[in-house]
Amino acid sequence: MPATGPAFSLLEQIDTPPDLRSLPEARLPALAGELREFLIQTVARTGGHFSANLGTVELTIALHYVFNTPEDRLVWDVGHQTYPHKILTGRRQRMPTLRRKDGIAGFPKRGESPYDTFGVGHSSTSLSAALGMAIAAERAGSDRKIVAIIGDGAMTAGMAFEALNHAGHLKSDLLVVLNDNEMSISPNVGALSKYLDKVRTDRTYNKAKDELAAMTARLPQGELLVELGKRMKDSLKEFVYHAMIWEELGFTYIGPIDGHDIRDMVDAFKQASQVEGPVFVHVITQKGKGYA
Repeated sequence: MPATGPAFSLLEQIDTPPDLRSLPEARLPALAGELREFLIQTVARTGGHFSANLGTVELTIALHYVFNTPEDRLVWDVGHQTYPHKILTGRRQRMPTLRRKDGIAGFPKRGESPYDTFGVGHSSTSLSAALGMAIAAERAGSDRKIVAIIGDGAMTAGMAFEALNHAGHLKSDLLVVLNDNEMSISPNVGALSKYLDKVRTDRTYNKAKDELAAMTARLPQGELLVELGKRMKDSLKEFVYHAMIWEELGFTYIGPIDGHDIRDMVDAFKQASQVEGPVFVHVITQKGKGYA
């Protein structure tokens, strides 16, 4: 039997993404807490990929909240982080059958749900698949959104670079979400891995928002304007540094964003959905989030 009870009172109201989208945005963090606890209790019984899914709870909620799935397409890379996706897309009651005979699959499976848009298992295939869907949508005159979610390990593969290069050249309406948790099956190597290390550890950039908020609360208006001008100049330099590689590939860059702050991600995805051409959203998450 699936985990039930008062601890999941909000989650039990969500059978499909339209139910999720009917919630006030302010309730989403509480839903994330319930979903994370549901995962912990369920996967402890069934086995499966544990830490990767705990790290994508807020990301998954934000994606289904902003985008009109399944009309809009989510393409997950590898797929071992899609248990939250399965729970929110009508399969919560079947989670005890995860990876069992005649049960639900441990990865996205097109025959299982219309929300599973691409069958995966091997890494680094999501970008090419999503780009193909974006091209098809454009030729059909459809305005559906196509979103690929890929990890930092998978992003270093040649197939992913090929798709990024192609998407930037075509200027297709494609959203790439980098789920950056600094972890994969084997160590990440290469220039892109080193570049992402710099982005993650840049304290100036990652603290800019908090510092600006604190500053506005304490400075007189005249001094505030002067200081804001200086900070905006510094922030612009930081943004150019972080965005450079993606902008050179032809993408509009948004990030890095705290992958456990639902409100920030909802805002970022809404912003990204209004941009024409390829967009790259850099989300930093923590594997195993919430498990003590």
